[in-house]
Amino acid sequence: MNLIKLNNKIFRTTQVYLDKVLKEYELSSGSYPYIFILSKNEGISQNKLSKELGYDKAMSARIVTKLIKLGYVDRKEDKEDSRAYKLYLTEKAKVIVPKLIDEIQKLIDIITKDLSEADKVITIASLDQILSNMKKL
Repeated sequence: MNLIKLNNKIFRTTQVYLDKVLKEYELSSGSYPYIFILSKNEGISQNKLSKELGYDKAMSARIVTKLIKLGYVDRKEDKEDSRAYKLYLTEKAKVIVPKLIDEIQKLIDIITKDLSEADKVITIASLDQILSNMKKL
């Protein structure tokens, strides 16, 4: 039970911190990952984006709509499939990506402050294994 309790507290504290620092960009802990994925995969479909992030289609649709309204994302019809849309970052989004990366790095530095490099490697490997086990459920 302690592992689950710690995981929940870490997750929630991370969300609160990110919501606070990302407010300046009108983003939240749930929306910034979309910008990161799109920065590496421009032209990806909304369905592929949802799968990549592990979010359901309805949640992704709400977040993408919000990002479009904020001027961070453009949605263009897929010429090969008129039912699908391809997503692209706007120049406004491209300008803030480095700032978002800096904010995330600050958080990583805070949460790993007293860990050695070896401890960081072990922690990441352990969490990767836990996630892999969870995906089998």
